[in-house]
Amino acid sequence: MVLPSTTERPFGALLTAMVTPMTPDGAIDLKASVKLAKKLVDDGNDGLVLSGTTGESPVTHAPEKAELVAAVTEAVGDRAAVLAGAGSNDTAHAIRMAEQAAEAGADGLLVVSPYYSRPTQEGLIRHFAAVADSTDLPVMLYDIPGRAGVRIAPETFVRIAEHPRIVANKDATGDVWSAAQLIEATGLAWYSGDDGLLLPFLSVGGAGIVSVSAHVVARQYAEVVRRWDAGDHAGALSEFRRVMPVVGALNGAGAQAVMAKAALQAQGVLEHRTLRLPNVAANDHEVATLRAVLVAAGLLPQSATPMSPPELPEEATAIVGHPAIVTPG
Repeated sequence: MVLPSTTERPFGALLTAMVTPMTPDGAIDLKASVKLAKKLVDDGNDGLVLSGTTGESPVTHAPEKAELVAAVTEAVGDRAAVLAGAGSNDTAHAIRMAEQAAEAGADGLLVVSPYYSRPTQEGLIRHFAAVADSTDLPVMLYDIPGRAGVRIAPETFVRIAEHPRIVANKDATGDVWSAAQLIEATGLAWYSGDDGLLLPFLSVGGAGIVSVSAHVVARQYAEVVRRWDAGDHAGALSEFRRVMPVVGALNGAGAQAVMAKAALQAQGVLEHRTLRLPNVAANDHEVATLRAVLVAAGLLPQSATPMSPPELPEEATAIVGHPAIVTPG
């Protein structure tokens, strides 16, 4: 296990919420996952988050999740922390995912607020505590009211921060002022969950970021953090401005997994951009627009030949044994 290096940055500063590569028939491609994980770590990631929303966690299943964690942790070794998503609005299910992730070798857990059910604050506390109690792994909470339908209240953070294994929070509220207050009040490591807010979060004491854009701009994000830590705040801002168009292209429409896979395919990192429904792969117009942004940012040669997606198979069968319609990669 990768032990937390500091209380301020228990999982490092730069983590990518990794997509889950898939074959054209919708099966998880472990070979491609290992290739991607190694590249992300080589590019400067301190950690990887597997089976989060960007990893299509709602449509992947227990055996697949465990196999993915085992393959990636073996591949990256002690070069990066591997966090596994253990998010559900069924606490018992979240506990099972946490236990299976621990057995597969994960270094930590990402535990999102129970979505759709909109529990009370007391329900949130009991849910988080139950999942954290189920393993010995350190836990990063995930506050994303736009998806979960409920926001973790300040007093809830203060109470749950007393749990010895809850060490961090991924904040996707967009509320930097609240983050500044809660960092001080809880002592938790605070990670931005919004790519565009890396610098604002660092400026109020944040630990770093759990990013989607870092699939393609990890080196640049790592440089932003390095310059910030060195006191070169103007240089950090200059570096960040270089990648702002890429951040917008991958996050603007809210389809992060879709656009991240399209970008990785355009760069030749992934062979396919397959997703499972309800996500649908980027269409030709979206890919062309994205490619133009990547070319302008110097992340793709202008002469690169666009990759044509394969035809959609008439039917694909998921690993878990039930039919699953997939979108072409």
